[in-house]
Amino acid sequence: MASAVSLRGYGALLRDSPNFRRVWIAQLISGSGDWFYSVAIYSLLLELTGRAEPVAWAAILQILPMMLLGPTAGSVNDRVSRRKVMLASDLVRAGLVLCMLLIEREDQIWILYVLLTLEIGTAAFFEAGRNAIVPSLVRRDLLPVANALGSTTWSLTVTMGAALGGLAVAFFGRDFVFVANSASFLASAWFVFHLRVFERHLAGLRKQSWLDALSLRPIVEGFVYMVRDWRLLTLLTLKFGLGIMGARVVLTTILGSRDFSIDGSAALGMAMLFAFQGTGSILGPLLMGQRFSGSQNTMRWTVLLGYVAGGCGYMLFSQAVALPLAGLCLVLAHGGAALVWVCSTTLLHLNAENKYLGRVFAADMGLFMATASVSTYVMGRILDAGVPARSGALGLGIAMLGPAMVWAISLRRSWGSGDRAVPGGLRIAQGR
Repeated sequence: MASAVSLRGYGALLRDSPNFRRVWIAQLISGSGDWFYSVAIYSLLLELTGRAEPVAWAAILQILPMMLLGPTAGSVNDRVSRRKVMLASDLVRAGLVLCMLLIEREDQIWILYVLLTLEIGTAAFFEAGRNAIVPSLVRRDLLPVANALGSTTWSLTVTMGAALGGLAVAFFGRDFVFVANSASFLASAWFVFHLRVFERHLAGLRKQSWLDALSLRPIVEGFVYMVRDWRLLTLLTLKFGLGIMGARVVLTTILGSRDFSIDGSAALGMAMLFAFQGTGSILGPLLMGQRFSGSQNTMRWTVLLGYVAGGCGYMLFSQAVALPLAGLCLVLAHGGAALVWVCSTTLLHLNAENKYLGRVFAADMGLFMATASVSTYVMGRILDAGVPARSGALGLGIAMLGPAMVWAISLRRSWGSGDRAVPGGLRIAQGR
């Protein structure tokens, strides 16, 4: 019997699946590390330039490389050991982050941008491997719980990692943040190193080098596999729409440093807003877990609910004056976003073949990063042009209703005839 998406279900999964537990801890540490230094970087750029656009570029470089390297990352993870890819990714990132200690002047900003690009580009390989290895770690009836925990953790690390980093900047300084961040990747590598798993996708593959995995052929094969099934293709658009919320990084930086600063500390203001976003990422799947985890059809309708909550949350946030009220609005918005993330990830696992999962999830993440990059850049330019940050938040909320409308139409036209898994894919109960 499948466990429910709940705190008890999470606990049972982590207790009974030691290999999944190792990957989850590695994700928690490594994912937080990807964003732990965010406030340190954003506050440094604001201090050196006094403009929003450099912050927007930094935020873009924290997401764009995942889009550009996604196909290659997925191909590599479908051709070689996903465990080894994750391990190498952590070790490389540990070294890159230490180099950020060298940035002290405005004319060195370009070095920071290069390091950000390399660090997040390396993270693309880790994330594609982590997503793809999950079905090899748990029973298929536990996939909804595993994906809910994994997806919630990803959303949580993006926001809470930045929040904790903001607190560290405020109390210990930027240099401490960069050193601690590097250490976090080494800690993640330790858990990945001790992972013991049979990787089913390697069965039947001839022994090959990493250079073989980097060829174009597996990328093309993955593309053909995805486009031949219309329903699988529509699932890949879900995080694409969610990427609109990528602009929240610029909004959080500007509003956190001005409207919601705490005792004059911009870093603390940013940290609090990121913390509220992280709280929403936790509560969304937990509060709705019992309702969506038993049926693919219910998951699809939950996606629509998540989009609407995300849009309404940011529209309300744009009008909030007091920090507690603003926080509640962010909890609503990111609770909804987490529902979209969890359900879309689970639906992809249930409807795609294991040997293609690396490429499927690389495409999934790449599409999300594409939208997030564009929305982040546009928001930075808009704010520098003189548009109030609160107006930007209102526009972000309204924009989120667009994907909600498109998905509502898709529910009737593409999924009206019921559930169907692609050949070789996984499935759970179709109805309630």
